[in-house]
Amino acid sequence: MPIIVQKYGGSSIESIEKIRNVAKRISECRKKGFDLVVVVSAMGKTTDYLIDMAHQVSSKPKKREMDVLMSTGEQVSISLLSIALNDIGIAAVSYTGPQLGIKTEGYHTKSRISEIDKEVILSEINRGKVVIVAGFQGVNEKNEITTLGRGGSDTTAVAIAAKLECPCEIYTDVDGVYTVDPRLYPSARKLESISYDEMLELASSGAGVLHTRSIELAEIYNVPLTVALNTGDIKGTIIKELDETMEKTAITGLAVDNSESMITLNGVPHDIKIIADIFAKIAELDINIDMISQTTPINKLVSISFTLPKIDLPQAINILEQYKEKIFTFSYDTFDNISKLTVIGIGMKSQSGVASKMFNILAENDISVHIITTSEIKISYVINPEDQQKAIEAVAREYNL
Repeated sequence: MPIIVQKYGGSSIESIEKIRNVAKRISECRKKGFDLVVVVSAMGKTTDYLIDMAHQVSSKPKKREMDVLMSTGEQVSISLLSIALNDIGIAAVSYTGPQLGIKTEGYHTKSRISEIDKEVILSEINRGKVVIVAGFQGVNEKNEITTLGRGGSDTTAVAIAAKLECPCEIYTDVDGVYTVDPRLYPSARKLESISYDEMLELASSGAGVLHTRSIELAEIYNVPLTVALNTGDIKGTIIKELDETMEKTAITGLAVDNSESMITLNGVPHDIKIIADIFAKIAELDINIDMISQTTPINKLVSISFTLPKIDLPQAINILEQYKEKIFTFSYDTFDNISKLTVIGIGMKSQSGVASKMFNILAENDISVHIITTSEIKISYVINPEDQQKAIEAVAREYNL
């Protein structure tokens, strides 16, 4: 029988009743003639609860121990779903990431999947069982439990689908991918399909529908990927390879991210070795720098602004304090209350004037911009949070999002 990988997020299994409903959906899918691998997240807000407990015990819990703690949430989910399936006559077996041989590499709480042993999965499927897999986790080269970062269950599901060369269905509390988050812009449209590249840019810009690594893997291995409502009764959004119809629209979607901070470095010597050294030190802490802007040199000094996750701001500040001692002209300012607005569209490649039009929209609405970065298919702006809603509505109206 053909294999499908399904993934259910925390909101889909946040109660015993919802776990039973998922079990019924899996049963119906089996009756249609499919073998199933089902990846699940922790129930509801379990991961948040575990993180909160850790911070009650310590203000700086070690990341290794956080991985051990956070991985327990998914273990509860897989066992309960397997029990529910067996109770209704569907043979099922649950596996944690380490049990299944999901190998990882990289840093604790931010690891990446390096290898999956598909033989265990295929062996259980050949025995007629539904395989229930704990998302978000694996084991590294030191035989230590690691996690993949928030949303990492998406990545687990797509990685398994890539290994099995089969489709992947992501079921969540939204019925697909929208042009704009409907909570921010209720008139937003649901997309029937979107390219891998556009979805990756949306996700990395704050849309939050899918884990960015999962989209990267889907594109690399050409995994057919669907995002749909966990009830399964509404058609979702297909994420697929680019087709010619996608280029007709200049802007496909708009994303907003409030999870980043901005740092401005002042009085930096215009010496590429010094600048490279600063960013190398930050990179050593596995801090992801997003947008970067540098001024023209004045008196052989420049200012550099960049964005990074708010959670990493204290670590970055520790690095920058060292340069205040080394360079007498050096200082820095931090801004932990910013909004990043990003417009995305494959059509930007072939249609000119998008940047000009965006500037006009922002200017007409008196919206100040602090940093701008561009790529072939996206433009990002750092703006003041109080201008966020005004910017969303103006851009969405102009581009019929």
